[in-house]
Amino acid sequence: MAPATGYRGVVPAMTVPFRDDLSIDEEGLRRFARRLSGNPGIGALVTNGHTGEVFALSAKERADVTRIVAGEVGGQLPVISGVCAEGIDEAVEHARMAREAGASGLLVMPPHYWLRFGMQPDHVVEHFTAIGEATGLSLVVHIYPAWTKASYSSELLARLVKLPWVHTVKIGTREMSKYARDIAAIRAANPECAILTCHDEYLLASMVQGVDGALVGFASLIPDWIVELFGAVCAGDLRRAQAVQHRINQLNEVVYADGEPSGDAHARLKTALMLAGRLPSNRTRPPIRPPAGAMLDRIRAAVKESGLAP
Repeated sequence: MAPATGYRGVVPAMTVPFRDDLSIDEEGLRRFARRLSGNPGIGALVTNGHTGEVFALSAKERADVTRIVAGEVGGQLPVISGVCAEGIDEAVEHARMAREAGASGLLVMPPHYWLRFGMQPDHVVEHFTAIGEATGLSLVVHIYPAWTKASYSSELLARLVKLPWVHTVKIGTREMSKYARDIAAIRAANPECAILTCHDEYLLASMVQGVDGALVGFASLIPDWIVELFGAVCAGDLRRAQAVQHRINQLNEVVYADGEPSGDAHARLKTALMLAGRLPSNRTRPPIRPPAGAMLDRIRAAVKESGLAP
């Protein structure tokens, strides 16, 4: 059965290093997992999120990534695997593969045809119920931005967090008035449910709303800074939190370039990780390309000025 409580603290969404032939660099991924898991304040690791280029990986490769990371951390931290599938049967198949690979939780993304056509609330409940019943694992609800057709209403979130498998919500509403309503609805429906911001591009502003941590790709690059930021927020030390956020902003401006996370932003993040000595390369799978020219120079300068360069 799924655990009774959700995931809390800072949860990095991991990227995946590739070899020259764009196959998964297993040793590079193992080193990366070891480095992240050694940071105090990390609550879990996420594989096969958007930062992990989930769309570019086959079902087998997604399971392989989870197996490598889970095998490396050896129970030291929970490993949450993303489930990104179009139909219920496919989602259940991927979820079972992730469980067999060693995942202790699943990050359930909306099927992407919902982005085009929308969905009925019952469709969403059925999707999560099928995955929960098939695996028994703890489920994380991935909330998409309010401007998408796959965004969940506050009323639907209240229904989801009452399901016996749902103990965590990754909240990426990106519209602050709805963000506040969503948090209130979740807290009222299930006070024990953990709420994690996934607003990489404005961490402090989303943390002060009373969440339980952050599930962000940015924590792959600066886990210690984000742990420090969340600690300052929890302690009510706004001045220290502002100082940490100010330190983060220089990297934020080159990775997210004043926008939301995207495929190009994930490529810029991977480049920063390479320049900081955390990954052996910044290779991405087409059609996403690593940054070049002036943008590459900006990332290199930001990494150096932030004190991350090896």
